[in-house]
Amino acid sequence: MNRHHWWRDAVIYQVYVRSFLDSTGDGIGDLAGVRAGLPYLRKLGVDGIWLSPFYPSPQHDHGYDVADYRDVDPVYGDLAEFDRLVAAAHRLGVRVLLDIVPNHCSSAHPWFREALAAAPGSPERARFHFADGRGPGGDEPPNNWHAMFGGPAWTRVTEADGRPGQWYLHMFTPEQPDWNWRNPEVADEFDGVLRFWLDRGVDGFRIDVAAGLFKHPDLPDSPDPEADARTRDSVNPLAWNQPEVHDVWRHWRAVCEEYTARDGRERLLVGEVSVPSAREHAEYVRPDELHQAFFFDLLGAPWDADAFRKVISEAMQDIAGTGSTVTWVLNNHDQVRTVTRYGEPAEGSGLGAARARAAALLMLALPGAAYIYQGEELGLPEVVDLPDDVLTDPIFRRTGSRARIRDGCRVPLPWSGQASPFGFTSGDEGAKPWLPQPDYFAEYATHRALADTRSSWHLYRDGLQLRSALHQLGEGTLRWLDTQPGVLAFARDDLVCAVNFGTAPVPAPVDGTPLLASGPCPPGELPGSTAAWWIDGS
Repeated sequence: MNRHHWWRDAVIYQVYVRSFLDSTGDGIGDLAGVRAGLPYLRKLGVDGIWLSPFYPSPQHDHGYDVADYRDVDPVYGDLAEFDRLVAAAHRLGVRVLLDIVPNHCSSAHPWFREALAAAPGSPERARFHFADGRGPGGDEPPNNWHAMFGGPAWTRVTEADGRPGQWYLHMFTPEQPDWNWRNPEVADEFDGVLRFWLDRGVDGFRIDVAAGLFKHPDLPDSPDPEADARTRDSVNPLAWNQPEVHDVWRHWRAVCEEYTARDGRERLLVGEVSVPSAREHAEYVRPDELHQAFFFDLLGAPWDADAFRKVISEAMQDIAGTGSTVTWVLNNHDQVRTVTRYGEPAEGSGLGAARARAAALLMLALPGAAYIYQGEELGLPEVVDLPDDVLTDPIFRRTGSRARIRDGCRVPLPWSGQASPFGFTSGDEGAKPWLPQPDYFAEYATHRALADTRSSWHLYRDGLQLRSALHQLGEGTLRWLDTQPGVLAFARDDLVCAVNFGTAPVPAPVDGTPLLASGPCPPGELPGSTAAWWIDGS
């Protein structure tokens, strides 16, 4: 595998810092906890970690409302602890990516406070999207856009003289005002933010809402004003995926290349890109833009061999064709956990687990890079019965609906023991994690997973070891194979990956065939193969 361009086939582990490991006993995970967990992640075999936002923030959206881009929130530690974490990770050969949020900030950010105190038309307000309202007295929002987390995308302010004034744009919550990237001050500010963290040794950035930043300059009405709120995705063509955003990524890529030229250590830009098609996705990973962008179509595909083949083929054609590699994901901090998403209660509780295991090995066998969300390696299910009074997701607060809320995948990890807090917090007995852990988390605790060679943890670890050991895996191409219905099969040079999406048995393998099996269905030989990676998702 090509280790010069380490990112092309890297496997990155997403650390949701708040829920990983608490070192202080306050029930909230922190950077020192991440540092303590590095040997666990090195043993698992990942190449790097992506840290969720840990910057100073009022935590209206758990850090995605940033009040200061150049510091650490005291609940997570301080800059000295961050530096210790980066140094410890690098000693273990683990790279560190930060989550950067350039589309919006916190309403507590100093620049937004200055904007509220300033007059309409001022330079302070020009850093954001302030506009006069419509209708008598300006009582109606400037346009009909809806926020992704529910409600209108505009909030009216009270001016210094006490009168109702202008409105400001926020595509998520009122506590997250959108930056105006048509203002060069904003671009200059983020240039400084990138350099601040690159100077502290980070290996790159995961970019939140990478298809955002620019809005249509006229802020016209949307033809489907409720689309963002209905889909909770970036689908308003006037608010997302504007052509000017590509100039930002070209500049950021140049900044990363500047640092790489200094010391030969490549820095990575990976974008959260939500766009309608793989072809539009590919535009973000052209050679002078982002190195990678998450390909969410595999995550959203139904458990069906034909559906998986279609989205994989489109990614390989459109994205890999740019010279980049596909960045595969099955889960993250915004999605229902894989075990639950693939499960069908009528079929029994083990179905989702079998499919999740199969999907994980399939992802690791595909060409390109892969990202693993914390807890997936333990086979954790979604916590679906959190009481209303503990929910923190702003989607729930703004809509009153539990549909697609994200707290259930963010419950703190279980590490050891038979009862909460399962080793997550080091506080006094009875210390409570910030979200309650269910009793059944005892079955998934890390210490049990490591001791049980049949666990999902060992499946992930073995898959990662094979991925490193077999030259056929990682970067490269694939060739589809014809097989029986319900089985998806492709070749990576002389190795075959076959995934059983149904119940079809496959004949026994030839002697000496390298094999990794995740289920009871008999593995076997497939046309043109000298090796088989048989995955049973039935």
